[in-house]
Amino acid sequence: MQRFWNSCIIYIYVMNNGFKLFKTNSKNDTDMFTKKSILGYATLLIIVLSSSFACSDNDGYSLGDFRISIATVVPENNQSYSLVLDNGDKLWPAASDVYYRPRINQRVFVNYTLLSDKQGDFDHYIKINDIWNVLTKPIIELTEQNADSIGNDPVRMNDFWIGDNYLNTSFSFNYGGVKPHLINLVINKMEDAEDEDVLTLEFKHNSYNSPSNALYHGFASFDLKPFRQDDKDSIPIKIKVKDWDEEKTFELMYKYNDMNVNRELKSIPNITSNDIK
Repeated sequence: MQRFWNSCIIYIYVMNNGFKLFKTNSKNDTDMFTKKSILGYATLLIIVLSSSFACSDNDGYSLGDFRISIATVVPENNQSYSLVLDNGDKLWPAASDVYYRPRINQRVFVNYTLLSDKQGDFDHYIKINDIWNVLTKPIIELTEQNADSIGNDPVRMNDFWIGDNYLNTSFSFNYGGVKPHLINLVINKMEDAEDEDVLTLEFKHNSYNSPSNALYHGFASFDLKPFRQDDKDSIPIKIKVKDWDEEKTFELMYKYNDMNVNRELKSIPNITSNDIK
């Protein structure tokens, strides 16, 4: 893209300087200037458009192509922001079709088009086609005081995975469309830890006794950074989930020192409702 703009600037500079050579001392000269100016601008337009198509082909990127990924928002100065994908790639939004107000530690689904290869500190410059906030929450403690409000309604867990220091959860729940359901990931302080070396978590769902008319699919990300330890490079995680039939346990390893080594981007899960909080 940089080559494209440089070439276009060169053409514009030459043509503009060429126009400055024309002088008008009479009506005939003025007519000649007008005709030559029109011809010159038409020639300029053809040259610029030709350069645009040529450079776009050489860079290998098309504005008609797009990707959808999960990313973390990194606020910069003056309301600008960058994005970090779950494989560690850093993206700079050089153009956008939508206005977005960035928030620190916010996870998003982003629809984007690649504009360039590596530029400075960023792996790609991109154009934002659309961007949606994902439910992003800290992991909290479950106590006697908040147990009722946290809830313990069943939920179907579809997938867990870790990306950019966040635990991503894809789940299904019965929903009647009356009130947004409450989703949390908790450390149960009402029970003794089974293993001090394992981060044991519980996935909690509060339906607020709403009607269960249909099955919906949701998504949420939970921040794991507070659980990193300087003297370790990883921590095992165990997650308990109350399913409709039984309690299920999932296990995975949080390797935070090589978070993005040989990591591939996961596809966006099926989501049919964002009526969760």
